[in-house]
Amino acid sequence: MMRAHGIMHTRTASFTPPAQPLGHAARRVFACEVARLAVRSLHAELCLYPKPGLVSPIDSGSHDDMDAGTFMRSMFALRHYFKKICLAGWNDAPFAQLKKLGIAAETAMLRATHGINTHRGAIFSLGMLCASAGRARAQGTPLTPAALRAAMLIRWGEELAQHAAPAASTASDEQVRLLAHDRSHEAVAVQLADAVGVQQSARTHLSNGLRVAARYAVSGAREEGALGLPSVFEIGLPALLAARARGATVTEERVDTLYTLMAHISDSNVYHRAGPQGAQIVRDHAERFLAQGGTANARWRTDALHSHRTFMQHRLSPGGAADLLAACCLVQSLAILDKQ
Repeated sequence: MMRAHGIMHTRTASFTPPAQPLGHAARRVFACEVARLAVRSLHAELCLYPKPGLVSPIDSGSHDDMDAGTFMRSMFALRHYFKKICLAGWNDAPFAQLKKLGIAAETAMLRATHGINTHRGAIFSLGMLCASAGRARAQGTPLTPAALRAAMLIRWGEELAQHAAPAASTASDEQVRLLAHDRSHEAVAVQLADAVGVQQSARTHLSNGLRVAARYAVSGAREEGALGLPSVFEIGLPALLAARARGATVTEERVDTLYTLMAHISDSNVYHRAGPQGAQIVRDHAERFLAQGGTANARWRTDALHSHRTFMQHRLSPGGAADLLAACCLVQSLAILDKQ
């Protein structure tokens, strides 16, 4: 029996409310609606502007290999994945099955974008939220943020923890010591591959997030998942709700949320592109923006555009924060769906 952020990882009857008597057709209708909200959340993140270094319909930010059209093709390719993983969650599928769906979704994304990684982090975070929505609805629990997180951790918490640290579960003390002292991120990535039994032909496909985590001890989507997406539920969503409470517009809510996430998370996308120096620039800009009042400051748009230009100059792109913003939008939309 394990605990994560105060939520017990167990599947005893006392934690499982009776399932709602919905038929197959009703389940599919629900899953389609959840998938629609997931895609809409990704679209909301894409359309947000200004947002430093990130792709929008206005410009491509710090990227010369993708634009808004690339993201739109990716979203279109992912729409069926979100429905399938929601249904899998409803049907109490093990994490291994969810992972297979995620791998297939990543393949579809890369095919649609001609090999460009637009939504790898979102495939994991939004996928787990869709699965959790299915599990919660199957159990008859509300789709509140707390219930979604509980559904995720109670059903898949232990498996997510194992997924977060595959090397730690199989590597010897000597391997861990070597990992800690090796300064080459490529060598570390190969050692991680050895620890989890990755074949030589697959090593070149290790994600940038895994390489960055090995080099800088930066957390990524796996670690987020193991703890039930704390950056979404404990950082991003409270920022979004606080902005809404003071009467902010939808754009202002999302900009404040993005900057709050940028100030608090260690973004593997940033570390991959610019290392710890780039990460410090991102954090400094975010903290300064928030210290000046965020979007409550009359000059917020000018400040955000200044950050955007600076990030473009340094090739910085806080894509991890952007994925988590989309996840916050989805959690908010699911809570509203539950009230309809």
